[in-house]
Amino acid sequence: MKQEKQIESFKRLENKKLSPNFDYSTIKGLRKEAIQKLNKIKPASIGQAGRISGVSPADIQVLLVALKA
Repeated sequence: MKQEKQIESFKRLENKKLSPNFDYSTIKGLRKEAIQKLNKIKPASIGQAGRISGVSPADIQVLLVALKA
């Protein structure tokens, strides 16, 4: 059951698309390293952003909160 929930959560993150023109430096709470990596790589989705080396799960949570606002 736990794995099924993780798979569902992963699918939702993969489906949350990000704009290629998004400026991550506008999000308060992201670490500088995460901002630099996200602005350089321009991930297509939250799931892809979470797989970037230097972007922590905490950074992804901050990003999700900012996107909901």
